[in-house]
Amino acid sequence: MNKDFSRSPLRVFLSYYGPHRRLLTLDLGMAVLGVGADLLFPWATRQALHGLLPEQKYTAFFTVMAILLLAYILRAVTMYIVTLYGHLLGVRVEADMREDVFRKVQSLSFSFFDHNRTGRLMSRMTTDLFEITELAHHGPENVLQASLTIVGALIILATIRWELALVLLGLVPVLLCVVICLRTRFRRSSIGVKAEMAEINTAVESGVSGVRTVKAFANENAEIQKFERSNQRFKNAKRQYYKDFAIFNAGTEFGIALMQLTVIALGGFYIMRGRMDLADLVAFSLYVSTFTAPVRKLVSFFEMFQSGSAGFLRYLELMRTQAEVQDAPDARELGQVRGEIEYRDVSFRYDSGPEILHKVNLRINSGETLALVGPSGSGKTTLSQLLPRFYDVTEGAVLVDGIDVRSVTQDSLRRQIGVIQQEVFLFADTIRENIRYGRPGATDAEVEQAARLAAIHEEILAMPQGYDSFVGERGVMLSGGQKQRVAIARVFLKNPPILVLDEATSALDSVTEQAIQHSLNELSRGRTVIVVAHRLSTVRGADHIAVVGENGITEYGTHKELLARGGEYAALWNAQKLG
Repeated sequence: MNKDFSRSPLRVFLSYYGPHRRLLTLDLGMAVLGVGADLLFPWATRQALHGLLPEQKYTAFFTVMAILLLAYILRAVTMYIVTLYGHLLGVRVEADMREDVFRKVQSLSFSFFDHNRTGRLMSRMTTDLFEITELAHHGPENVLQASLTIVGALIILATIRWELALVLLGLVPVLLCVVICLRTRFRRSSIGVKAEMAEINTAVESGVSGVRTVKAFANENAEIQKFERSNQRFKNAKRQYYKDFAIFNAGTEFGIALMQLTVIALGGFYIMRGRMDLADLVAFSLYVSTFTAPVRKLVSFFEMFQSGSAGFLRYLELMRTQAEVQDAPDARELGQVRGEIEYRDVSFRYDSGPEILHKVNLRINSGETLALVGPSGSGKTTLSQLLPRFYDVTEGAVLVDGIDVRSVTQDSLRRQIGVIQQEVFLFADTIRENIRYGRPGATDAEVEQAARLAAIHEEILAMPQGYDSFVGERGVMLSGGQKQRVAIARVFLKNPPILVLDEATSALDSVTEQAIQHSLNELSRGRTVIVVAHRLSTVRGADHIAVVGENGITEYGTHKELLARGGEYAALWNAQKLG
């Protein structure tokens, strides 16, 4: 993605034609040849009516007819090429845009996804890009053909009766004024339709992905009503869009009809005055028809332009979004680390909200385990997410082996850290590929070894297709414990020196939690570990425990030390009736 998206929308759009110059040249070249064939027919008709037919020049007449036949054969060939390769050009531009926008979405920070729903992003990556494709294909071709046809027809008309050609030329600005005056209103309607379409996609995505929750609460009717409201807003927006287009189209058609009427009226006047013959009027009328065809094409183009440009502006808005977390210009690669972690005077807030962490100081030696406990919303997870730079600190610094994480590339930093969260995400693929995600390119033997270390190998073999079993959308075919162990196997395969466990077992029952905890203990051996925990029984063996409260770290020590202190940790322990 080497494009400069800060430039004007037109320049950015045109830059996508760069890699496909040959296809664009072929498309436009064939379009020009097609224009020549369109302009030839009225000329040949005039020649036949003027001299060939009255003087019964059979050979010359049928020679002209043969030339016309060849011209129309050529036109059919050019139309075939324009239709085929023009659409291929559009598809390639669309593919390039989709790749760019997908790369962009992958590069954005967690904060972006906190504020943008999946359905809206999907709309920008599918519906919008399809309409941009139509504009990319038909836009240059339609404008070139229409312009050449109008100019060519006017030049030829001027040789027949320059006064009539001048009148038509005067009517063209009137017609264009109608188009321009309605353009702003039309564009506003198109943008409104795009926005409502995005809302529908969001409603569909939410209703489908959350269907199990919907059914659990018997809220199918509520979801249907929500969708119907979105659908009704879309219909209203679309109605206004087509109303504006109807006004636009009716005005254009009236202008075209006015041209024809003007030609017949003035032509008839000149015939009656003996300054023009019937053959010239027929030829003139045919040229007006040739002249009005590109006008209609321009009208069609404007509709396409409104839809495509609205989609492209939304696309451009996304492409111009800057990731809040970015690599420094002089960021270097972080090599293999020992795993020493330090939080130095760390403060953090989301956007312009209240401060969540204030002046936090922590140090974790290589190979040690630090547990973060405390009430919900105290900032435990946020603290752990500052280490891999999912968010950046507002003040202070997070260091790994004494190196500020902001001074190294995000990619190299995150290769040193394995993260297992409470809600495990599995891709709709096989178990093998979900484990291999921890280190793409790993062999089947390495995948199976990781599964053994995560204590799930035997369960996988008991499945009908073994490692080739599909896990379903988000892993719905597996139990909670199985999904968690697949996630653990994935990190075993990655083999990072630092591990972040964000309430990795809190969603599991006690029996499953004990089985998973054994796998996590194996995974944690020899690594520096940060554990975010709700159940204190899972962290009693940690080297250090930090209690995170409203004012940062309120208590710090081992399990025994904190219990003996009788403070906040002891209160949490007693509340969970552990001991």
